[in-house]
Amino acid sequence: MRLADVPAVYAIETASFAVPWSMDIFEREITENNFANYFVIESDGVIAGYCGMWLVIDEAQITNIAILPEYRGQKLGEKLFAHVLEQAIFAGAYRLSLEVRVSNIPAQHLYRKFGLVPGGIRKNYYTDNQEDAIVMWVNL
Repeated sequence: MRLADVPAVYAIETASFAVPWSMDIFEREITENNFANYFVIESDGVIAGYCGMWLVIDEAQITNIAILPEYRGQKLGEKLFAHVLEQAIFAGAYRLSLEVRVSNIPAQHLYRKFGLVPGGIRKNYYTDNQEDAIVMWVNL
């Protein structure tokens, strides 16, 4: 992901999340956070999705992943997630983790396809409605 991609990524973010990150956060992630790695996926020349990953020593953490609503159901999320997992392994990560809403069953199914398993619950994790998050991880 490049700095020029931030407006498109921000549009995906606001279409996908109740409490979206700001454009400033994405800009700082790209320019200042040495642990951050961001990836985009295109469809017909349009940035249709993105994924953020922090890589700290040998652990990878997915910060966010989203696909534009009109591009969902086309396996773009699956392709993007597979690419990010490959990049984590290439960078030397031994484990990858993420949080997912308890109610986000489609995302949980996607993560399970890649071997992630539930490892715990973060109570009241999401600030918009205090929904719990399932912590999922996989050893790479």
